[in-house]
Amino acid sequence: MLFNSYEFLFLYLPVVFCGFFWLARYGHNVSALWLAFASLFFYGWWSTKYIGLLLASILMNYSMAFLIGQVCGRAHAKFILIFAIAANLVLLGFYKYANFFIDMSNYVSGGSLHLVDIILPLGISFFTFTQIAFLVDVYRGEAREYNFIHYLLFVTYFPHLIAGPLLHHGQMMPQFAKSQTYRLHLDDVALGLSIFTIGLAKKVLLADNFGDYAGPVFAAAGLGIQPDFIEAWSGALAYTLQLYFDFSGYSDMAIGISMLFGVKLPINFNSPYKAANIIDFWRRWHMTLSQFLRDYLYIPLGGNRNGRFMRHMNLMLTMLLGGLWHGANWTFVIWGGLHGLYLVVNHAWQSLVADSLKLEGMAARTYKLVAMLFTFLCIVIAWIFFRAETFSSAMLVLKGCFGYGGISLPSTFGTLVERLGGLASVLPAGIGYGGVFLNIPGLGSMGGIAPFLKLLVIGMLIIWIAPNTQQFFNFGAQTGKSFRLFNWTISWQRKPVVGFIIGCVFCLAISKLDKVSTFLYYQF
Repeated sequence: MLFNSYEFLFLYLPVVFCGFFWLARYGHNVSALWLAFASLFFYGWWSTKYIGLLLASILMNYSMAFLIGQVCGRAHAKFILIFAIAANLVLLGFYKYANFFIDMSNYVSGGSLHLVDIILPLGISFFTFTQIAFLVDVYRGEAREYNFIHYLLFVTYFPHLIAGPLLHHGQMMPQFAKSQTYRLHLDDVALGLSIFTIGLAKKVLLADNFGDYAGPVFAAAGLGIQPDFIEAWSGALAYTLQLYFDFSGYSDMAIGISMLFGVKLPINFNSPYKAANIIDFWRRWHMTLSQFLRDYLYIPLGGNRNGRFMRHMNLMLTMLLGGLWHGANWTFVIWGGLHGLYLVVNHAWQSLVADSLKLEGMAARTYKLVAMLFTFLCIVIAWIFFRAETFSSAMLVLKGCFGYGGISLPSTFGTLVERLGGLASVLPAGIGYGGVFLNIPGLGSMGGIAPFLKLLVIGMLIIWIAPNTQQFFNFGAQTGKSFRLFNWTISWQRKPVVGFIIGCVFCLAISKLDKVSTFLYYQF
């Protein structure tokens, strides 16, 4: 079921919401069980085929966590932990990577081994990683959960089940243990609906429109068609903004829905394209995944404890595996490798150059602006590989960005050139005009460039100048001992004017729900 659908907004969510608070009168466990069953229904709406798989995973991990928390002796607990993590990774590997590795084996050996096509279960990466984190937390003594209803709800909680954010048990279950969670609070409802509306607007008014421009460019490259300079950059920039508004919108919607029940989810985005370096970008983008990769992969690998060389190796390996987590395709591995390389270079730059710079005033502001633009450019280049279906199609788009496909200005520039007279004579060789914007053979034309430029300007202003969701609603991170990036407080108050504006935005977004549009991270 999609957050951006009529059945979710006007049927599922109202029924679940009313049922949760009505059943709370008969006991908190009853209400929690209702929410858990409603979450399973949400998961099975798309297909009931993998509900059994999800429940089997939950039962196995709950049992393993119980044993880890109850056994006597560290060695036995460690053995059970390793077994449980291995079982989770085998399950994930079979559904997500079996065909990938078989294809690689066939390519190397020249064989023709074939496995029956496997449909990837929705959210398998998220609910698997969530449970692995729980197992490790139990082993470390940071989590204990022997109430199966609570654990079932922790894993299946529908706002985060399909595409995150990744949760820690210590973030979620203490909230469901509070009696105030089961009492209706109008401030929570108002804030939740407002945040949800912002996320919905990001998805249907911005992300989906950017997708209309990104899709044809990468589809053409997939057919072996070389996009020209403008088409390639249009596709790359469109996807860069589509992915941001799509996933940021989903995260806002998840936070907003959860607030209706009085439960806080982690903040997952903090204006990542404002980052002045890649290190800062990964502190802002998909923050819960960054935290997971740091705590459960980078640090166990050794982190920065064994010298600079091993630190860089651990960074590279972490990002390569982080790329592979997104999908069974070499393009994701290349994307992860690029970000690993970016991080290594960034750390080297900071230690050799940046820390010794003493810039002030205008020089410091100029440096920060240049650094932000350069970081954004590196991110865009990496997203090309993330979006492309194959390495060859990614290279076609990338070569187009560097002018290998020529530069054909849209026909609207022709009139301007004629009016300016001698301008045509000074155009660099290889640059012409009179082309049709995104005129992809076999896919049609996307129309004039003016609508895309307007959309691009709006998107850039939002990501670089406008306040993000948590700034707009005045909530932010605390500095407590645990999960300090993810616990947040609220200083927002209801205002009629803001409510009216939010209501108008909601109505506008609702009017655009005339087509099925899944979230991009559903496929990961």
